Amino acid sequence: MRRPETPTTLKGRGTSAQPANRFAKERIEAADDGWDAPHWFDADGEPAAPPQTDVTEERARSIISRNDSPDLGFAQSINPFRGCEHGCVYCFARPSHAYLDLSPGLDFETKLYAKTNAAERLRVELAKPNYRVSPIALGINTDAYQPIERKYRITRSILEVLAETKHPVGLITKNALVERDLDLLAPMARDGLATVYFSITTLDNHLAAKMEPRASAPHRKLKAMRTLRDAGVPVGVMVAPVIPAITDPEMETILEAARDAGAGAAGYVLLRLPHELKAIFRDWLAQRYPERAGHVMSLIRQMHGGKDYDPTFGKRMRGEGPFAQLLQRRFSLAYARLGFGRLPPLRCDLFRAPAMPSPQGSLF
Repeated sequence: MRRPETPTTLKGRGTSAQPANRFAKERIEAADDGWDAPHWFDADGEPAAPPQTDVTEERARSIISRNDSPDLGFAQSINPFRGCEHGCVYCFARPSHAYLDLSPGLDFETKLYAKTNAAERLRVELAKPNYRVSPIALGINTDAYQPIERKYRITRSILEVLAETKHPVGLITKNALVERDLDLLAPMARDGLATVYFSITTLDNHLAAKMEPRASAPHRKLKAMRTLRDAGVPVGVMVAPVIPAITDPEMETILEAARDAGAGAAGYVLLRLPHELKAIFRDWLAQRYPERAGHVMSLIRQMHGGKDYDPTFGKRMRGEGPFAQLLQRRFSLAYARLGFGRLPPLRCDLFRAPAMPSPQGSLF
């Protein structure tokens, strides 16, 4: 057998790393004894087929998640999927796969869960007598328009319930697939019930392919933004995450491109590295940018009190210190120069609870 060199990347995937999740009782450490090829090579030393996406259908017991975080601008959210095929190496949600006893590494982007009864559960929860209306953020932890949505159409089924009940919704996505649902979003937007933010990390196609391999390309996100704006849907841009010495030089350029595409509001979020994501991102840096990996991590630690990550409310999204202040200043100047404002507030006064069939059924 021809012994191949260990590859540093997997085509079409954000990471090849598979760190054990933080709850695992047993940990397996790989050791190269010179005999066996890595798992991504076959017995002949040739590259094996890339890992495929495996989707498990599940029936959720509840669908609306609630939070009281002062860092977030919403109290309710829905995530149609667990895991995300976009494969963004920097995704703060990766550690959530540990709750499934899976790795936040490659497992997060290849072992996915689809909540096939999401619309059914949403209808039940909205019909409860004690339900209080506030905007629902759709696709916050993992993207509601990731590639498997084309098949499962769970996000669309959720939007159909929200449109029917005139319930306000705010979306954020990295995928142009959102255009598919303009027939729902445009009428909702006319009633003040829908807004859409696009998350744009870079305008460099080559860098995007390395960081977020299965998300829409940067130019495609901008085109989708323009399409939604032209259809009357208020759109905004999140420059997220800002990675020091990798993507931060693009902040102003991204804001300018988004403004030209119709974005009326803008925000940014600093790179966050909770739990296992620290090791995954460090591995990616070592593979992709070995010459500046040390500098990038040094800047990150400077903004988090000497740590890779500080989860403290008020600090985790923006950081602190001179470099964080510089980013804030740059953003503020570009925001004002480009004339960004706020998206129109979502209306909560039009909501009408869905009708539910009687549990007794028909008597005749």
